[in-house]
Amino acid sequence: MRLLFLSSLKIEIMNIGLLDVDGKFPNLALMKISTYHKLNGDNVDFATIGDYDKLYISKLFKFSELNLNTLITANETIIGGSGYDLSVHLPNEIEICEPDYSIYPMYDFSLQFYSRGCIRNCPFCIVRQKEGNIKSVKPMALNPNGNRIEVLDNNFFANPDWKLAIDDLLSTKQTVNLHGVDVRIMNEEQAYWLNKLKHHKQIHIAWDNPKDDIIPRIEEMIKHVKPYKIMCYVLIGYWSTPEQDLYRIEKLRELKIDPFVMPFNKSDPYQKRFARWVNHKAVFKTVKWSEYR
Repeated sequence: MRLLFLSSLKIEIMNIGLLDVDGKFPNLALMKISTYHKLNGDNVDFATIGDYDKLYISKLFKFSELNLNTLITANETIIGGSGYDLSVHLPNEIEICEPDYSIYPMYDFSLQFYSRGCIRNCPFCIVRQKEGNIKSVKPMALNPNGNRIEVLDNNFFANPDWKLAIDDLLSTKQTVNLHGVDVRIMNEEQAYWLNKLKHHKQIHIAWDNPKDDIIPRIEEMIKHVKPYKIMCYVLIGYWSTPEQDLYRIEKLRELKIDPFVMPFNKSDPYQKRFARWVNHKAVFKTVKWSEYR
């Protein structure tokens, strides 16, 4: 810690270390923490070697492993993120800060939320427990060096202010990647406006529960969105039988929508093989499951 004296005012400048355990996507919490401390005049950097007044460790996924360098020391270590504890949240004075994109110069996109939480309460998903029911939020400042927007809403069209979100995205004139499109609640008006966005990649929908008859909704969706622009996640091994898995895959094939299988148990031989068949597009297009298995 360094001390600066300005007339009679003593300012303590802290050395702040950040540690991103996951490391494959910008960590929004660490970006806000960086902004907060820089606004307070502190030195902020990713922790490598050295002594820090505060060390913030953040992990989003439980499977990510922390390999803490023994040459890193800190007077205070603060650990958070959904990979550790869902009950731990950023203090409000940090939560309201805009993200500091300068700590991730390698990424050329922005992170954005127009809503937090979800109307669903799926047993395999932590969102409802972590964020509660869906609520609109004020969008964040964009990456000044970004050329696309990753929209991280968990259920974009469940947001009562979804049209304002669409208008805001259109105003940026950037490509968009929507992470949470729930086709079960989508209507034709929403499909129409969804198609107005410039999509960075395929639009991702999901058919997790075979008891959900989403075919009528998809048929409405493809009146406005070309099927080749859509990819559908299919969860297997949780609610479904192998017969139900194959039914969903073949219905999506009929609609010319790309399926992508998500095995619930990745060590199960059937789930691994079925996922390998579907997700290898060249094989899926030329070999039937009865032949592949």
